[in-house]
Amino acid sequence: MAEVSKRKLFKNSLARTKSMGMFWALILICLIASVISPNFLKASNIVNVIRLVSINGIIAMGMTFVVLTGGVDLSVGAIVGVVAVSVAMMFQRNVPVILAVPAGLLIGAVLGTINGIGITKGKLAPFIMTLGSLTALQGVSLYLANGSPQNWRKSTIDFKFLGQGTLLGIPVPVYIFAAVFLLSFYVLKYTEFGRSVYAVGDSREAARLSGINTGRVEALCFVITGFLSAVSSIILISRLSVGEPTAGDGYELDALAMVYIGGCSTSGGSGSVIGTLIGAILLSVISNVLNLLGVSPFLQKVVKGLIIIGAVLLEKHGKKSKNA
Repeated sequence: MAEVSKRKLFKNSLARTKSMGMFWALILICLIASVISPNFLKASNIVNVIRLVSINGIIAMGMTFVVLTGGVDLSVGAIVGVVAVSVAMMFQRNVPVILAVPAGLLIGAVLGTINGIGITKGKLAPFIMTLGSLTALQGVSLYLANGSPQNWRKSTIDFKFLGQGTLLGIPVPVYIFAAVFLLSFYVLKYTEFGRSVYAVGDSREAARLSGINTGRVEALCFVITGFLSAVSSIILISRLSVGEPTAGDGYELDALAMVYIGGCSTSGGSGSVIGTLIGAILLSVISNVLNLLGVSPFLQKVVKGLIIIGAVLLEKHGKKSKNA
């Protein structure tokens, strides 16, 4: 028992160290960005950054739950695409916003449930199950949309407010993201379910022997991820006023980068949504700076990939230092 406690203490200390390191890296990058690009500190650009943080960060909050259990969800981007097309097609058929939005959220939750069932009941590895879901759902969204963006004629001012509106000068998506963050923080820190998530990631067998329904906890984490992917998708199509079947392509990479550089362990049991928040802001600022400097979007993908590799290497190095 003492050894388990020491392991938990070390993993939590490592996560906090990584998060603080990323926080100071964020401050440094912002200072450098303000020097090399005068447009960085403009109010319009800051608004763009926080809006970007909100849309991608919502998915990252859901991904945090899955990663804390030791899993991964590669299907989040494909879920965004399916929900985007589905909701857009509902609007084409004059389905009211009050029905279309909850339906889109339900679709995301159902798709997350399917992932959870495949992993817990089908005994598939999360990587394999969600990789299969990624491929299948990309095909579903392209089939439903016939490979084309889905527009709708009817003006839906109330719906556009979710992605384009502002309150007190702050974009509405920021308020939604803040609510998701606070709720996620509360659940993970102060509820029995949150403690179970950490326990499953730290030691699945020990969690099972202590009476935790590990399968249910793991499945619910995928439901949360699917639901929050749908939330992000609805905000996205509200902002763009079009349902793109490829809307979420690459979002899984962004979410994983935010989670890993924020301090979550690839083996589970360590990390927090606060770290993920720092990771989300850091990655969004880097993307914004690269855009301002005119860096090719293809090279930006290289940067994101290197960030993930660096975060994982930092974690592995910390483990080796502990074992030495």
